[in-house]
Amino acid sequence: MGTNGMPHVVHVGLNGGPTYWNVWASKYVPTGHAVSNLADIKLIVFDVDGVLTDGTIIVDDQGTESKRFYVRDGFAIKAAMSMGLKVAVLTGRSTRAVAVRLTELGVEYLIQGSHNKAVGIETICQMAGVGLEETAYLGDDLVDLPAMLICGYPMAVADGVAEVRGEAKYVTAVPGGRGAARDAVEHILKAQGRWDELVERYAI
Repeated sequence: MGTNGMPHVVHVGLNGGPTYWNVWASKYVPTGHAVSNLADIKLIVFDVDGVLTDGTIIVDDQGTESKRFYVRDGFAIKAAMSMGLKVAVLTGRSTRAVAVRLTELGVEYLIQGSHNKAVGIETICQMAGVGLEETAYLGDDLVDLPAMLICGYPMAVADGVAEVRGEAKYVTAVPGGRGAARDAVEHILKAQGRWDELVERYAI
């Protein structure tokens, strides 16, 4: 976590001007899926709108944006970290609500305002000390494809667009904002043979 207890946050191009990341992204060409085995996954990266939320954006009369998060997704994120997996969030929008929620959950890595998610996911991997081939990503829309095309294990939410579902190695059984993150975490932990270990922690 950062020194103030908040996640390590990178804001990319929030003022609309040129940044190192924007220039780099304009030259970036995805090279295809990294070779991965689910047993090797060490990091799960989530999009926000349409994945950790149902895609609804609420703006009040003062222009303040708020989001609705699903409690089971939050539980799954904390559970994943308790099992030794690293968790990060990569989003194209920038809101304090996201940083506050992730701080509550103890998520360490967050990039907001990402204009190219291939750049974003590589940056997160560098911060986390994890290879792309050891990284899973859960997305829902076309802006997620650059990250999905280069990570080790691309995943899509049930109500994601067809192109995203077509690139996914796993599609959740439920839509974004309604347990998709929990589904993805359960899928990975079961594939790694660790789900029963988590369940036993809560068994009476």
